[in-house]
Amino acid sequence: MGTEELYDMIIIGGGPGGLSAGIYAMRAAMKTVLIEKSACGGQMTLSGEVENYPGFENISGFDLSAKFQQHATSYGLEIISSEVTGIDPGMDFHSVKLDNGITLKAHAIILAAGGSPRKLNIPGETEYYGKGVSYCAVCDGFFFRNKTVAVVGGGDSACEESLYLAKLAKQVYIIHRRDALRASRILQQRIESECKIEMIWDSVPLAIHANDQGVSDVRIQNVKTREERNLVVDGMFIFIGFDPNRSLVPAGVQMDNNGYVITNDRCETAIPGLFVVGDLRQKYARQIVIAAGDGCTAALAAAHYVENKKATPADSCPAPFV
Repeated sequence: MGTEELYDMIIIGGGPGGLSAGIYAMRAAMKTVLIEKSACGGQMTLSGEVENYPGFENISGFDLSAKFQQHATSYGLEIISSEVTGIDPGMDFHSVKLDNGITLKAHAIILAAGGSPRKLNIPGETEYYGKGVSYCAVCDGFFFRNKTVAVVGGGDSACEESLYLAKLAKQVYIIHRRDALRASRILQQRIESECKIEMIWDSVPLAIHANDQGVSDVRIQNVKTREERNLVVDGMFIFIGFDPNRSLVPAGVQMDNNGYVITNDRCETAIPGLFVVGDLRQKYARQIVIAAGDGCTAALAAAHYVENKKATPADSCPAPFV
């Protein structure tokens, strides 16, 4: 890798969407590099158990991430551990700037930046992060063995992580602002049958308190009665969704009101040669299998775009998606 090296494709992000794109890009004989600032796998690595990825009845998110990466690198995919600081779209090539000062260029870019855990934005959340406040049960659950924890949320992630924590903690409270869970029925049934889990319905956390040992309690309010009380816990796990990591999205790319990028069915944006996949892309559902499908679609479409671009005079480039 050298300064301003030219690639057919640059993939930004090493989650299931990015790694899947890498597999298909290499199979299409594209000169490709994948850039990931941390460990490959993205949010997938934080899942204790994955039970809905085809072909694996039960596998840890960490192990599934490793299999994705092994598959991609078996085709010779180059992976760079670095942070992307900017994307500059161009008429001839697109440029990707890295935090080490290197600039890479490519005919096509697949942006798979994913999302980040959504915050409650309540007092104590930021102050006590890492001191009892967590967004990852797999990462931090071990520290709460035989202790009492609270989980905030009502979707699949909140239920999956609560069930994982119930294997370690002596008591798990699930705080949910509604009177029914949004999770899939099979997860709801497991929650109902787990004696260590207690639901706190129609409630929201107002503040997180701590002492010298870490989190000590959380102030919660019933949204119907407005009654407030302190719930004594040793840890607070927050699973209320994800926000798209849109900081790298160039100007001119259309996004919805929530910051998700709008593409066509080829994962193509309004900028020719720029594709967006995974949790950054507007879609109906956000699952590992869907992100992987996005990666496949984008890589095949990008390969077609690159081949046409190389074979077409500069003044006859394909029209952008509108």
